[in-house]
This record gives sequence, structure tokens and C-alpha cells, in this order.
Amino acid sequence: MVTTSMQKRWNILQAPAVTVSALQETLKINKTICQLLVQRKITSFSEAKSFFRPQLSDLHDPWLMKDMQKAVTRVQQAFAAKEKILVFGDYDVDGTTSVASMYQFIHALHPLSDFYIPHRYKEGYGISLQGIEFARDNGFTLIISLDCGIKSADLIAHAKTLGIDFIVCDHHMPDKILPPAVAILNPKQLDCTYPYKELCGCGVGFKLMQALAYTLQLPDSSYLRYLDLVVTAIAADIVPITGENRVLAFYGLKKVNEDPCAGIKALMQLGNVTREVQINSLVFVIAPRVNAAGRMDNARKAVQLFVEPSLDKALEFAELLHNDNTDRKEADASITEEALALIHGDEIMRARTTTVVFREHWHKGVVGIVASRLIESYYRPTIVLTRSGDIVAGSARSVSGFNLYEAIHACRDHLLGYGGHFAAAGMTLLPENVTAFSNKFEEVVAATITKDLLVPEIIIDAEVTFSELSHSFFGILTQMEPFGPENMRPVFVAKKVTDTGFSKIVKDQHIRFVVKQHNITFTGIGFNMAAKFPQLQLKHPVDIVFTLDMNEWNGEKTLQLKVIDFRLSEL
Repeated sequence: MVTTSMQKRWNILQAPAVTVSALQETLKINKTICQLLVQRKITSFSEAKSFFRPQLSDLHDPWLMKDMQKAVTRVQQAFAAKEKILVFGDYDVDGTTSVASMYQFIHALHPLSDFYIPHRYKEGYGISLQGIEFARDNGFTLIISLDCGIKSADLIAHAKTLGIDFIVCDHHMPDKILPPAVAILNPKQLDCTYPYKELCGCGVGFKLMQALAYTLQLPDSSYLRYLDLVVTAIAADIVPITGENRVLAFYGLKKVNEDPCAGIKALMQLGNVTREVQINSLVFVIAPRVNAAGRMDNARKAVQLFVEPSLDKALEFAELLHNDNTDRKEADASITEEALALIHGDEIMRARTTTVVFREHWHKGVVGIVASRLIESYYRPTIVLTRSGDIVAGSARSVSGFNLYEAIHACRDHLLGYGGHFAAAGMTLLPENVTAFSNKFEEVVAATITKDLLVPEIIIDAEVTFSELSHSFFGILTQMEPFGPENMRPVFVAKKVTDTGFSKIVKDQHIRFVVKQHNITFTGIGFNMAAKFPQLQLKHPVDIVFTLDMNEWNGEKTLQLKVIDFRLSEL
């Protein structure tokens, strides 16, 4: 079950040849690029134009969102009556960026405002009783909740009895019973006709700011200045980078690179980001540090970082987040090592279709990350459990294509509570039920998962020849950025490639490739592939899967391959 030595499934995508040819006829560009566009549902000149040249004018009218007028009217009433407004949000990146942008927008117009982030372990996810009590004790009569609230019907009803109104800005799937809020902004509501359904929480908040700016006759800059926070949320929340999200991400990255807020600038400084920032930098440098605040301690300081105008002070907050992230990495590494040793030392566990591991002392804040790490070694649905007070709490992660939530739902008799979605979930249970739950989960998954889903899949966009890979080809690829869900960085396969004899192992674990096809040579790097090096030395042609990258050395730019996998070509 260990992936390092396991053959991966290659899934080479296709696109209708007629549609690809028609698009090539229209755009007059490389056929492979046209194939990539068709796979992304771009089939006409106008669709290609809005994809390659996103415009802020492409953003939808915020008034198309259900309840927008109600929300704007209620905020105006609060301004007029000098009510106190509390901006409330979740403790992750989407929540903290949502709160930071909305709080700054509101506070600039109405100083009688504050923000509140619940404590992950003391208050849990979403609207909290403590948060409502804080609002009551401090005279707040309007709460704007961001990235949460859609599932908090009871608590919002309770707040109403205390004279506290709610405007809910959320993007999670609504239940049948909606909270009794003054306004609910959520494009996923069945009766909401808003054209784009995939906004993150920060994106929904952005639409409210846009509508308020229009009503109050404020300049566009009053809300566009928060695009750096919006793109950070889009990247971290792994929402599709299509439609409106693509426009927001495109201009958000422009803002991050040209004029970021002090908080983002400070995090980039600590993360040693010197090159142009792309979505990946936000996902792997900014997001972990912000999330670590909520995982290891209190996420309030993430909002304080984002709203701080002084770079010197922002660096102090960034340092706190950076330290939380260092602690998170240490906890994550030691727990992963312990968990792998548990599996490795247990023959029955190794033979299973699932992984369920439990130790009382593991840090609750990193069990989800550890579950993902274990899947890198043992590719199967995975649950990591730890003790939380008198109960056991855990996080689950799935393999691509398997509905984890359904499997956990089938084990509900052994659980106190559970929630989540297709790919990830959380649960609580009594310590005495851990073994029974583990066995039931194995039984359910073993009966429902297909064998192919237990082999990692590589999605390949297109087959190419080395002769196609030119600087102009790469130039068009870079214009397809920002990359992310539903517009991933294109992955290619080149077939019947031969080793030149100059490929070698570097740093004991990576391969530096020097390979050729029809007398055209490319170099590349394949991380953690040293175990497969003997296959390359057989002098047999190989098929090689890669993404294309630009390497800059001594002022000279050369294209190189970032190798994902390779295997012997079929004769």
C-alpha cells in the first residue's frame, strides 16, 4: 500500500477532436493549447478572450444575490441609529480574511464596530454561544457573520431573543431549515439566482462590500483594496478558479504583487518569497501560517495581522503566526512518524483497506494534516483520532473519488457526532467505541470501495512531443494562470523518451533527468524518485509525465520538465 513503490494510474484526458479543430481555426494557436481550453469548457473566441483577459467589469452585479437589498438596508439602519456592529468569522484563512476585509470596510464608515473570532477548541466551529454572549454584554445589536452561520439556526434564533440581528454571509451548503437572519447571502441557496455559485466566504463578503459601496456612492477602491485578502481566501479554501473567482484571483494576485497589505507583505517576508507570487505561494506559504494560528492557539491575531497598517507591527504579528506554524510542523512531523510506526508494526492494520489510528496525546489541531500525510504513504481512506477532554475526536481524509462522508454516516451508531463532505470529515465518539468504530469503518469501506480507487491517479491533460515545447508554447501556458481547482496547471505526457546517459540521482532521493525524443533534449527534476532510477537505466524508452517550468540561471531562461512519474513505454 505504500505509494513510493506503487504504480500510479494514468488518466489521459481527451477532448472532442471536432471542437478542438474548430477552436484552433478560430484562435490560430497550438492545437494542444486548444485541447486544454476545450477541457476547461472554453470553446469560442469570446470565452477564450474572457479566460485569457479577465476584466473587473466581468464581475456580476451584487444585487443579483438573494437578500442583498435586505442586507444593505439593515447595515444602513445600523449606521443611522449608531448601533454597534460586530463582524464575526471562522478561524481559518477564509474566515479571518473575510473578517479583516469586512471589519476594515465597516469601521472606516462606522467606528462603532469590532470583530470576533471564536476559539477553535473552547467554542468550536461557526457561530458560538460565547460569541453571542460577548455581543450581548458589549451592546452589539447587529452581527455580520462571514464564512459561517448558515447552519446555526438555533443560535441565531437565540440571538434574536436578545435583540441581536444577524446578516449571514456564507458559502457552505444550506440545510432545509435556514437561520432566522435578517438577510442570508449565500449563492448556494436553492432560490438564489446569483449566476456564480462557487464564491468562498470572503468572496460573498466582497459582494456585500460592493453593494454597500454602490449604495453609499463610495469609490470602487473602497472594496477593491481588499482583493489581496480575497485571493488569499480563494487559494486557501480550494474553491474552483473559474468564472468570477478567476477574475477575483487574477486581480487579487496583481494586488499581492504590486501593493499588498502590510500583513501579507510581512508573511511573504518571513516565508522568503522573492519571486512573483502565484496561487501556490498563497497555498503553501501564507495559508499554513494563518491556519496555524487557529490550530495551535487563537486565530484573532491573524485578523490583527491583516488589519495592521504598519509593516513593523505586522511583522510582530507575522512572527507569532510563524512560530505557531513552526509548532504545528513539529507536532505534525512527530505524530505522522508515530502513526506510520503504528501501521508499519501491525500486520492486520497494514492489510486493511482503511487506516484508523488513535493516541490520546496527539494534538487535536493537526490530526487532519496527519491524515493527509498518511495517505501519501498508505493510499486509502484515513482517520486520525485523539483524546479531547472526556471524548475522542478525529479527522478523516479520503482518496480521490471515494465518498468518505457516506462511509462515516454508515458508522453513525458508534459516534456522538460527525460532519463533513465527500473528501474530508470530522467526528466525535466515546473512548470505549474506538475499536468498534474502526472495525465498522473498515467493513463499510471494504464493501464499497473499488480496487482502482486504492491506486493513486494522475490526471494527464494531453500527450505532447518535445518539438512542441517552445518558449511561445510556455508563454501561452503562463497566461492560463492563476491555476487552481478546475483550471489546474496542465500535466503532459511525452511517450518513447530515452535517457541520454546523463541522468543522475541528486541528494540521494531525487532524479535529475536528461532525456531526449527525436533528437530534442530536455532536462528535468523528479523529486523523491530515486527508487525508480534503475528503470531509467535500462536503456528502454520511457513515457514521462511532467509539468513545464522555466529555469533561470545566470540570466538565461531555459524550459525544464518537473517530472511527476514515468514508466517503461509499451513496445
